[in-house]
Amino acid sequence: MQRIGVFVCHCGTNIAGTVDVKAVAEAMKYENGVVFSTDYQYMCSEAGQNIIKDAIKEHKLTGIVVCSCSPRMHEATFRKAAQSVGLNPYMVEIANIREQCSWIHKDMATGTEKAIILARTAVAKVHLNAPLTSGETPVVKRALVIGGGIAGIQTALDIADAGFPVDIVEKLPTIGGKMSQIDKTFPTLDCAACILTPKMVDAAQNENIKIYSYSEVSGVKGFVGNFEVTIKRKARFVDETKCTGCGLCTEKCPQKRVPNEFNLGMDQRRAIYIPFAQAVPKIATIDADYCTMLKTGKCGVCSKVCTAGAIDYTQKDEFITEKYGAIVVATGFNPIKLDKYDEYAYSQSKDVITSLEFERLTNAAGPTAGKLLRPSDGKHPHKIVFVQCVGSRDTRECGKSYCSKICCMYTAKHAMLTREKYPDTEVYVFYIDVRTPGKNFDEFYRRAVEEYGVHYIKGMVGKVIPEGDKLIVRASDLISNEQLTIDADLVVLAAAIEPDKTARPLATMLTASMDTNDFFTEAHPKLRPVESPTAGIFLSGACQGPKDIPETVAQASAAAAKVIGLLVKDKMKNNACVAHSDENMCNGCSNCAKVCAYNAISYVDKEFRMPDRTTRVRRVAVVNDAVCQGCGACTVTCPSGAMDLKGFSNKQIMAEVDAICK
Repeated sequence: MQRIGVFVCHCGTNIAGTVDVKAVAEAMKYENGVVFSTDYQYMCSEAGQNIIKDAIKEHKLTGIVVCSCSPRMHEATFRKAAQSVGLNPYMVEIANIREQCSWIHKDMATGTEKAIILARTAVAKVHLNAPLTSGETPVVKRALVIGGGIAGIQTALDIADAGFPVDIVEKLPTIGGKMSQIDKTFPTLDCAACILTPKMVDAAQNENIKIYSYSEVSGVKGFVGNFEVTIKRKARFVDETKCTGCGLCTEKCPQKRVPNEFNLGMDQRRAIYIPFAQAVPKIATIDADYCTMLKTGKCGVCSKVCTAGAIDYTQKDEFITEKYGAIVVATGFNPIKLDKYDEYAYSQSKDVITSLEFERLTNAAGPTAGKLLRPSDGKHPHKIVFVQCVGSRDTRECGKSYCSKICCMYTAKHAMLTREKYPDTEVYVFYIDVRTPGKNFDEFYRRAVEEYGVHYIKGMVGKVIPEGDKLIVRASDLISNEQLTIDADLVVLAAAIEPDKTARPLATMLTASMDTNDFFTEAHPKLRPVESPTAGIFLSGACQGPKDIPETVAQASAAAAKVIGLLVKDKMKNNACVAHSDENMCNGCSNCAKVCAYNAISYVDKEFRMPDRTTRVRRVAVVNDAVCQGCGACTVTCPSGAMDLKGFSNKQIMAEVDAICK
């Protein structure tokens, strides 16, 4: 017979404002098996936990129910309190009367009635609870960072500096990400390359960091502390161990009409190339789609001029498998495609460009050597219109409903730098709202308006019409309530940003959660902002949402701290609430193994003694407790009812249903 204690939390007025907590505590005194019931203002506080501890000892409680907030918030807190006085932590149940009662009901009578039902349900489950024990598995003391932008680099450096080996997997031939394409950073106007390049070099030279460039993650198995990852190293047809990065091959290659993706297609490169001068690793890559030798077997110029003998036309994709204790996702972002925004004439005129293309035009290493020239005719533009929120805060199917966060600041930067370098240029910025929520951000924006004379106009651009060598911009000024027409030389669109296209398939491999916009979802937006709900998977940078560089670096270091906290452990406690199979009921159908996302279920042939004393070999399911994450998918799939979940058995669930209907 269980001896159960019930503890009802006021949570200030979060619960007590809509639920009569004293009435709930009083009602629970009459439930079967309940020997103690009380309420307290803040049960999660030290004083509240002491009430629970004292009651367990005084009343010899064998199980407790805490009626409070979501178990995601404080289940671990109450389990630790119970364990500290000798009660098995899995004999603790949480009745969520905050999110499921007080926060959704306005009427106290209704909220109180529902709270009593939920408390009764938790009591019914405790009656069938059994003490559980967590197993232990060793932790692989190595980390994987997926993505080599500033977020991935900073995360890797911090982990490596703590003494742990870390691998960076980057899909492009070089690390650096979007920051390598930027000219200056706000609000200090520092040279982006001057900040980023030393970190790239540090990553390459750190003995604890291994860079897998031009590579992708193609498979992930395992669980927290013990991930097994398959990495696809794409053939670059250049031997990385031999290439010196001299660049002679990139100068002599006869195929020189390849769109340069680093400069967003605004100029051309050779079929064999090094993305940019400070690339890390500085190793040439052959583009198989354009290489004459790989396509026709004729040419071979790069091989002839390479004194190091690094060219290898026979190179194939290579797959390697490594084990890791933790994985950090730092897959970054991309500007959205603007082919569905015909009103801005982006696909009609070369002089309508995106903000990232503007960055390359003003960069000394860009297609125009840093000179601001119109793409159509190479002339200096004297009138530039910047359009904010193109695709951001847009509820249309082609747009994004969220704010891209960085556009207001980088547009102010572009406008300021343009006026500083070309004082004869008129600059107009059309905006919905100016959002500057960072340190010194608002002062930066005001400098653009007050010191540099940038014309900020609150209103939307309705149409951009190419006419001759001009772009006719038709827009509205909401402050003066006027319709404006500006004959611009250049139009710059602040395109919304979205997660990299690799994020969705990667999340499937990692069994990580994503939101409707394909950003990775954090375990808790306030308390666990850099952790994925999937244990051992951490988030860094814009993969989790739009961020500027300072915020990205801060989150990267936070993710690294979490990884270090995991890797310092020699062993990890396993989840005690795991699936288990009743061998007498299992028919070996394999349905449970097919739905298991963690590959935790295997099958063995086992001998069974029949009633007639003969033996029969039957195929039955076996669960690997170290791998199982207790998701319960197998239990609902099993047609014979052989698969069950410890701590959430079918009997316990049905007891809860019966308690609700009581």
